[in-house]
Amino acid sequence: MAKPAILAVDDDVAVVGAVVRDLRQRYGEDYRVLRATSGPEALEILADQLLKDRPIAAVVSDQRMPGMTGIEVLQQVREQSPDTKLCLLTAYADTDVAIRAINDIALDYYLMKPWDPPEDRLYPVLDELLRDWAHGHPDRDSEVRVVGHRWSDRTHEVKTFLTHNHVPYRWLEVDAEGMGAGDEATRLLEVAGEGELPVVALPDGSVLRSPTTIELAAALGLSTRATKPLYDLCVVGAGPAGLAAAVYAASEGLQVVVVERDAPGGQAGQSASIENYLGFPKGLSGADLTHRAVAQASRFGAEMVLARDVVGFETRGPVRAVLLDGSADIEARAVLVASGVSYRRLDAPGLDDFVGRGIYYGASASEATQTVGEDVYVVGAANSAGQAVLNFARYARKVVLVVRGTSLEASMSQYLVTRIHDAPNVEVRLQTEIVGTRGDGHLEGITLCSSGPADEVDTSSVFIFIGAAPRTEWLGSSVARDERGFVLTGPDLPASTAWPLERGPFALETSVPGVFAAGDVRRDSMKRVASAVGEGAMSVYLVHRYLAAT
Repeated sequence: MAKPAILAVDDDVAVVGAVVRDLRQRYGEDYRVLRATSGPEALEILADQLLKDRPIAAVVSDQRMPGMTGIEVLQQVREQSPDTKLCLLTAYADTDVAIRAINDIALDYYLMKPWDPPEDRLYPVLDELLRDWAHGHPDRDSEVRVVGHRWSDRTHEVKTFLTHNHVPYRWLEVDAEGMGAGDEATRLLEVAGEGELPVVALPDGSVLRSPTTIELAAALGLSTRATKPLYDLCVVGAGPAGLAAAVYAASEGLQVVVVERDAPGGQAGQSASIENYLGFPKGLSGADLTHRAVAQASRFGAEMVLARDVVGFETRGPVRAVLLDGSADIEARAVLVASGVSYRRLDAPGLDDFVGRGIYYGASASEATQTVGEDVYVVGAANSAGQAVLNFARYARKVVLVVRGTSLEASMSQYLVTRIHDAPNVEVRLQTEIVGTRGDGHLEGITLCSSGPADEVDTSSVFIFIGAAPRTEWLGSSVARDERGFVLTGPDLPASTAWPLERGPFALETSVPGVFAAGDVRRDSMKRVASAVGEGAMSVYLVHRYLAAT
């Protein structure tokens, strides 16, 4: 396959020459660098490359060009090559236009001229854009391949695990009996032999038949066991709060281990777009935020233990022990509970029969691509549901948002509400609930109930984002929680708490000294990514104070 290309566009021959020079100096080994001196020429090059099946990873265009502005060029690039990264070079006077382009054409980045020195201004931006592009376009030789049928709950679990752990894979679909596959899928099924689906083929040539999560994680080289006998801090949960704590603690010299049952990111990691996170005007996906945070934590030396379920907690003198399912305990001088929440189960007749086969709790951004031409139903009224609706609307024929309450504004950010109402293929049904399901082997329809007669609708895709059930049962009785299971900390601890120290509990400290809580798992938390990150960072400051006194 030909190397992907970077296209530079500027009507000034000297300027475009300088851009091409800088791009080739940095990226010439991995990318072809092309040039155009006008918008029409750029679009001709784009069409030629697409016809030859040669991907263009990024287009870097000047804004002020005669006949066709840079934004007009990039808009057509976006329409013809949706995955191409778009970067606009603009003068200060055009920054308002560039900011509008973030919303209008999903502009990835704009740079104000001059971009010199490129080491400081141009390369860091393109490094990030090209890394993101490359992550979504892996070399076929290094891809994981998954063979299975759509309505297999086990296949869905494997695909979800790969997606949440940022492992690129290629999906090869067969029918429920494993028939009707293409040549590649047929060959893999023959190699794997008889047994249950899915079949997972790894780049090293090994083939797994219906692997467990632990087996899959181990085969992928993911860490599933702790390596040290004692840590300064054990973080339970790798959502925004846990990852923030890992970054700050490890960067300050603490020995840190993070334990995650599913995959890093938590519910935030599944978001298609987080648009109100400070410092990212275009927004960023939950997967992107998670990928960056994990890399950052690892760079500072934090250790990750994945695919392990935490099943218990014990106090062993000055040591706090986290008990794992199928692995040795992890002992640490302090523990941060950042295990987050899971979506609450919807109570409707027959619903549980179709979980993983048409009924799904939460959704990763990539699942939307599998709903082309379908009618998708999303249940919920918080930001996570709103973000999912807008992502599904890019692919599905119609998206119906089912809301039990009387309005979206009460629980969803206004920018999401506005975009949902403006989307032509999105319908909002207020004061409505799912009261029944039907299907043979997989979901084929649901029954909706509102103020009028029950409504039978056809659908094979329902995604549920309702409520929050904290993951705290593993804490046992020693850590105080409220009636819903959320962890009590600091001033929220009841006066009857048997606190053993002379000082009072710190702000994020639980009823057990040295055990802290941050993020959605804590009572009255804000349920926002930024606040979870803030609490995770704050917890490290308090951990330092605790460790200094012990």
